[in-house]
Amino acid sequence: MMSVLFLHACELQGGVERPTAVGLVPTSVEPAPTPELIETADPFAATPATEASLRIGMLTDPGNLLPYQSDSASERLSAPITQLLFPAPLLPVGYTYTTTGILERVPSFENGDVTLEMVEVFRDEHGAISSEPTDTITEVQQIHVVFRWNPELHWSDGTPLTAGDSLFAYELARQIDLGQTTQSKLGLIERYEQLDAHTTRAVLRPDFIDPAYVTTYFTPLPRHILAEINPQELFASEFSLLPVGYGPYQLVERDQTKLRLIRNPSYPGPQSAFESVSFMFRDNPELLWSAVAGGSLDLVAFDQPQSELLATIRSEAERGTLRVSATANPIWEHLDFNLDFELFQDIRVRRAIAHAINREAIAHDLLGGYGRILESWIIPDQWAAAPLDALTRYPYDPDEARRLLDEKGLVDSSGDGLRELNGEPLTINLLTTQGSPLRLATAERIRDDLAAIGIGLAIQELPTTALYSPDGPLFRRSFELALFAWIAGPDPRGWERWSCAGVPSASNNWTGNNFSGWCFFEADRAIRTATTSLDREERVEAYLRQQQLFTQELPVLPLFQRVDLVLSNPQLDGVTADPTAPFTWNIHQWVGDSR
Repeated sequence: MMSVLFLHACELQGGVERPTAVGLVPTSVEPAPTPELIETADPFAATPATEASLRIGMLTDPGNLLPYQSDSASERLSAPITQLLFPAPLLPVGYTYTTTGILERVPSFENGDVTLEMVEVFRDEHGAISSEPTDTITEVQQIHVVFRWNPELHWSDGTPLTAGDSLFAYELARQIDLGQTTQSKLGLIERYEQLDAHTTRAVLRPDFIDPAYVTTYFTPLPRHILAEINPQELFASEFSLLPVGYGPYQLVERDQTKLRLIRNPSYPGPQSAFESVSFMFRDNPELLWSAVAGGSLDLVAFDQPQSELLATIRSEAERGTLRVSATANPIWEHLDFNLDFELFQDIRVRRAIAHAINREAIAHDLLGGYGRILESWIIPDQWAAAPLDALTRYPYDPDEARRLLDEKGLVDSSGDGLRELNGEPLTINLLTTQGSPLRLATAERIRDDLAAIGIGLAIQELPTTALYSPDGPLFRRSFELALFAWIAGPDPRGWERWSCAGVPSASNNWTGNNFSGWCFFEADRAIRTATTSLDREERVEAYLRQQQLFTQELPVLPLFQRVDLVLSNPQLDGVTADPTAPFTWNIHQWVGDSR
């Protein structure tokens, strides 16, 4: 089963320490001299522009630059750079997988690269598939997925890339933890094998269907370099900081504040217009956007800047000093009701809270006018999103919220502004993560909206490690309300979050992500069909029915998607922010003044 992808607020998991000296990769490339870092009025003047160069600013140095990261937050942080060194074999663009030229095509049943085979398995006395021989043998289906690697690929040191490099990454993943995404792949497959010099195959577990089967490849790692490295030392090795890749660029310089890439002459795909790309790291958003407006940087990307900065950026864009490409990103905030809490077992209370929260105003004010609220847990751009007119919706309506609470018998008999529950003022506890200004501001707006209908809200911030701990309040379901985020992918999935089996409990060793505890028979059947069927139309129908029941029952209130902004020099064309791809995804289409 795919592991949960939590948004760890502002605690991005780093790698090893950044190098303090210039690195050189590969040895055949002559490094440029290290510019002397001196105090100057322009903090980016120490990296002067050269002919056909591109200068990009980022808030955080991602640390290791491997294509394997510990969690989804680290993946998002490093992806703009790793996409240039290790292009994703299948890249999600607009919630749809596309090949980047690393794989020759996207595997599918239509092109014959995905097939269903019948295999014999043993079953134990409970009917489960057994790895040990038993008296019961049955035939079941098994998915095979073939991945065809581009035979023209080379590592940037000139060594040909083969299917053996993908197999090496699989073998490595079986020895060490290569992160959440890779662990999930290992959980899906029975084996991964090399068919020839440029073809691998993933064989899923027997009698097991998962919509992520198309991504069960392993991004290649250079066997000829890493085979001699102790696997346990990979993330602390120099290679993780100064890797040899197979993408359009190769890394030639790196120090504490910047890194520099130059074109990889061995790359067979489309080349960008820029001979070199420099990334500068500064933890000051004001400094970065003003550097773009002033011409010291060509581009900078922000993952959810604060509302004050968003207002300034919008003003500068209107003046024409910079260009803004904005998109609602796949990180979506939501409010979870713990259905074990007696108050929330009455649907009128959940609906009253939903009507009381002015989500439109929160999204507009906190996201600088770029925000978008959600009505369901499936993002509008995903292929299974239900039409809005097919869903139960909860527009801002405090009068309806008050009516529902009155009907429930929750009234303010003392006149102190708070309704009473069992003779006591009604105050609900809300848990959320520390370190996220956006999330805290959202919680405070929810508190104010609920106060207007006579409900008190006590906000408690916890470290992300505490909130998401296996022994923490989410998995142990000891909260009342919880505010956090999920990350959407190209396929909606959802079994772990919405099925009855996904409710964490002692009986399943506190696993699963259905933290609200919503177990509704028809919805459970629908999500199982949606996540196990291989028929697209059947999946669409099942997702529609599940979303209808989800919005009627309201175990979770979707709030809004976060926002990604890419700010660029007005002379730089072709930059297009995408919700699921890193902002460098189409760098070969960017054009601008040569420098």
